[in-house]
Amino acid sequence: MAPARSLRSRGTMNENDENGPSTRLTRAKAALGTDGPADALKKPMQPVKRALSTANGVPRRRAALGDVSNVNKPDGIEMKDGKKAVAGKTGVTTKVTTQPGAVQKITRTTSTRAGPPKPRMESNSKKNKRPQTSLKGEASQQEDEPPLKRASTQKESVISKEATIKERVIVEKVGTAKQPKAQDWDNLDDEDLDDPLMAAEYVVEIFEYLQELEMVTLPNPQYIEHQPDLEWKMRGILVDWLIEVHTRFRLLPETLFLAVNIIDRFLSAEQVALDRLQLVGVTAMFIASKYEEVLSPHVANFSHVADETFSDKEILDAERHVLQILGYNMSFPNPMNFLRRISKADNYDIETRTLGKYLMEISLLDHRLMSFPQSQTAAAAMYLARLILNRGPWDATLAHYAGYTEEEIDPIFRLMIDYLHRPVSHEAFFKKYASKKFMKASLMTRQWAKKYHHLYIDSSLSEPYTYIKDSEE
Repeated sequence: MAPARSLRSRGTMNENDENGPSTRLTRAKAALGTDGPADALKKPMQPVKRALSTANGVPRRRAALGDVSNVNKPDGIEMKDGKKAVAGKTGVTTKVTTQPGAVQKITRTTSTRAGPPKPRMESNSKKNKRPQTSLKGEASQQEDEPPLKRASTQKESVISKEATIKERVIVEKVGTAKQPKAQDWDNLDDEDLDDPLMAAEYVVEIFEYLQELEMVTLPNPQYIEHQPDLEWKMRGILVDWLIEVHTRFRLLPETLFLAVNIIDRFLSAEQVALDRLQLVGVTAMFIASKYEEVLSPHVANFSHVADETFSDKEILDAERHVLQILGYNMSFPNPMNFLRRISKADNYDIETRTLGKYLMEISLLDHRLMSFPQSQTAAAAMYLARLILNRGPWDATLAHYAGYTEEEIDPIFRLMIDYLHRPVSHEAFFKKYASKKFMKASLMTRQWAKKYHHLYIDSSLSEPYTYIKDSEE
């Protein structure tokens, strides 16, 4: 068994033990000038030059043309404490502290001081002499650019500044010569900016989109010519019966307008026999109620309303067929939306809006109004309602929110008066608006039409209207 070494002998072998009898000479002690055997470290510690010129073992590239600041520098410049400065690239400087043992920190700075004399790259002529600038950012950029390029960029900058000054002068002259006209209508949407339900920030874009969309969903106003078994009178009877069904189920007004639009668009694309026309009407009301209502009636209710003429399966099969023909496009811009928009400019007058609803539903029964957009029909209904109730002229604010002037409303306006002046042909529609709930709108409007129809109909009734009237009689 080998004898165990004592603690004293273990202490002599510990190179980190400062109290030991002998210490080992390290490279750090030799650099600091401590005593020790001369043959332990032959050369003093030298700074590593590649430490600053390489990053992760990859040598750095030299800067672009013009970086010749270290051409005439001697490699061995003596500094304090007998150390040599490390030759590096432009912009890399070393801070030497006077305190002993301080760590040298290398920082990158963009210096604009004049260095040692650089070799001239220009010709001897004075034409290519570099201009002196006071900006630090431009000084470093000019050192990397050739003189000709810098001269051209300066000329371009001067030209661009002159062009901008001329443009400003022209704009100021035009602004003083032509000033925009004053707004002649009141902006009522600003009052609703605090109400998120009114969507005042997007309301203008929304109604512009609806006006574009209503032209897509317009039916063919002459589709009855392609229906050998149908006539316009039969369509009026069907819509009048649907108004009665709509009232019995207490559905929304939007449901009725969408149902009639589905009927007209389907009949514009498909030929329907007379015994299937009621099935088309029931199916259209069923689809519209599922699209607009929160709680739509069951399919059995529609079958019961039709006196069990059609079974539930027939209505569901017809629903799939109608949706397939229409391409599942239910994006119909309802005229009730346009009526509410115009009513905002009318200060939300209840009487005017109630009469406007009655007059607007005339477009569902009178096929002559089928070719006009829903927004124009709503504007004409509000115009006639205000005329009957003596609410004042059609001012600029009403024309702006309706989107139509009096001249654009005039043809629909006269057709509505012509319908009111005729004898009652749709009993369900007349009875619906003869109640107190709707302010007896059907009675009021017909009394007014009897008194004043000659001011609008007899003198200016055009030939197409006369032809349609004679053909219906």
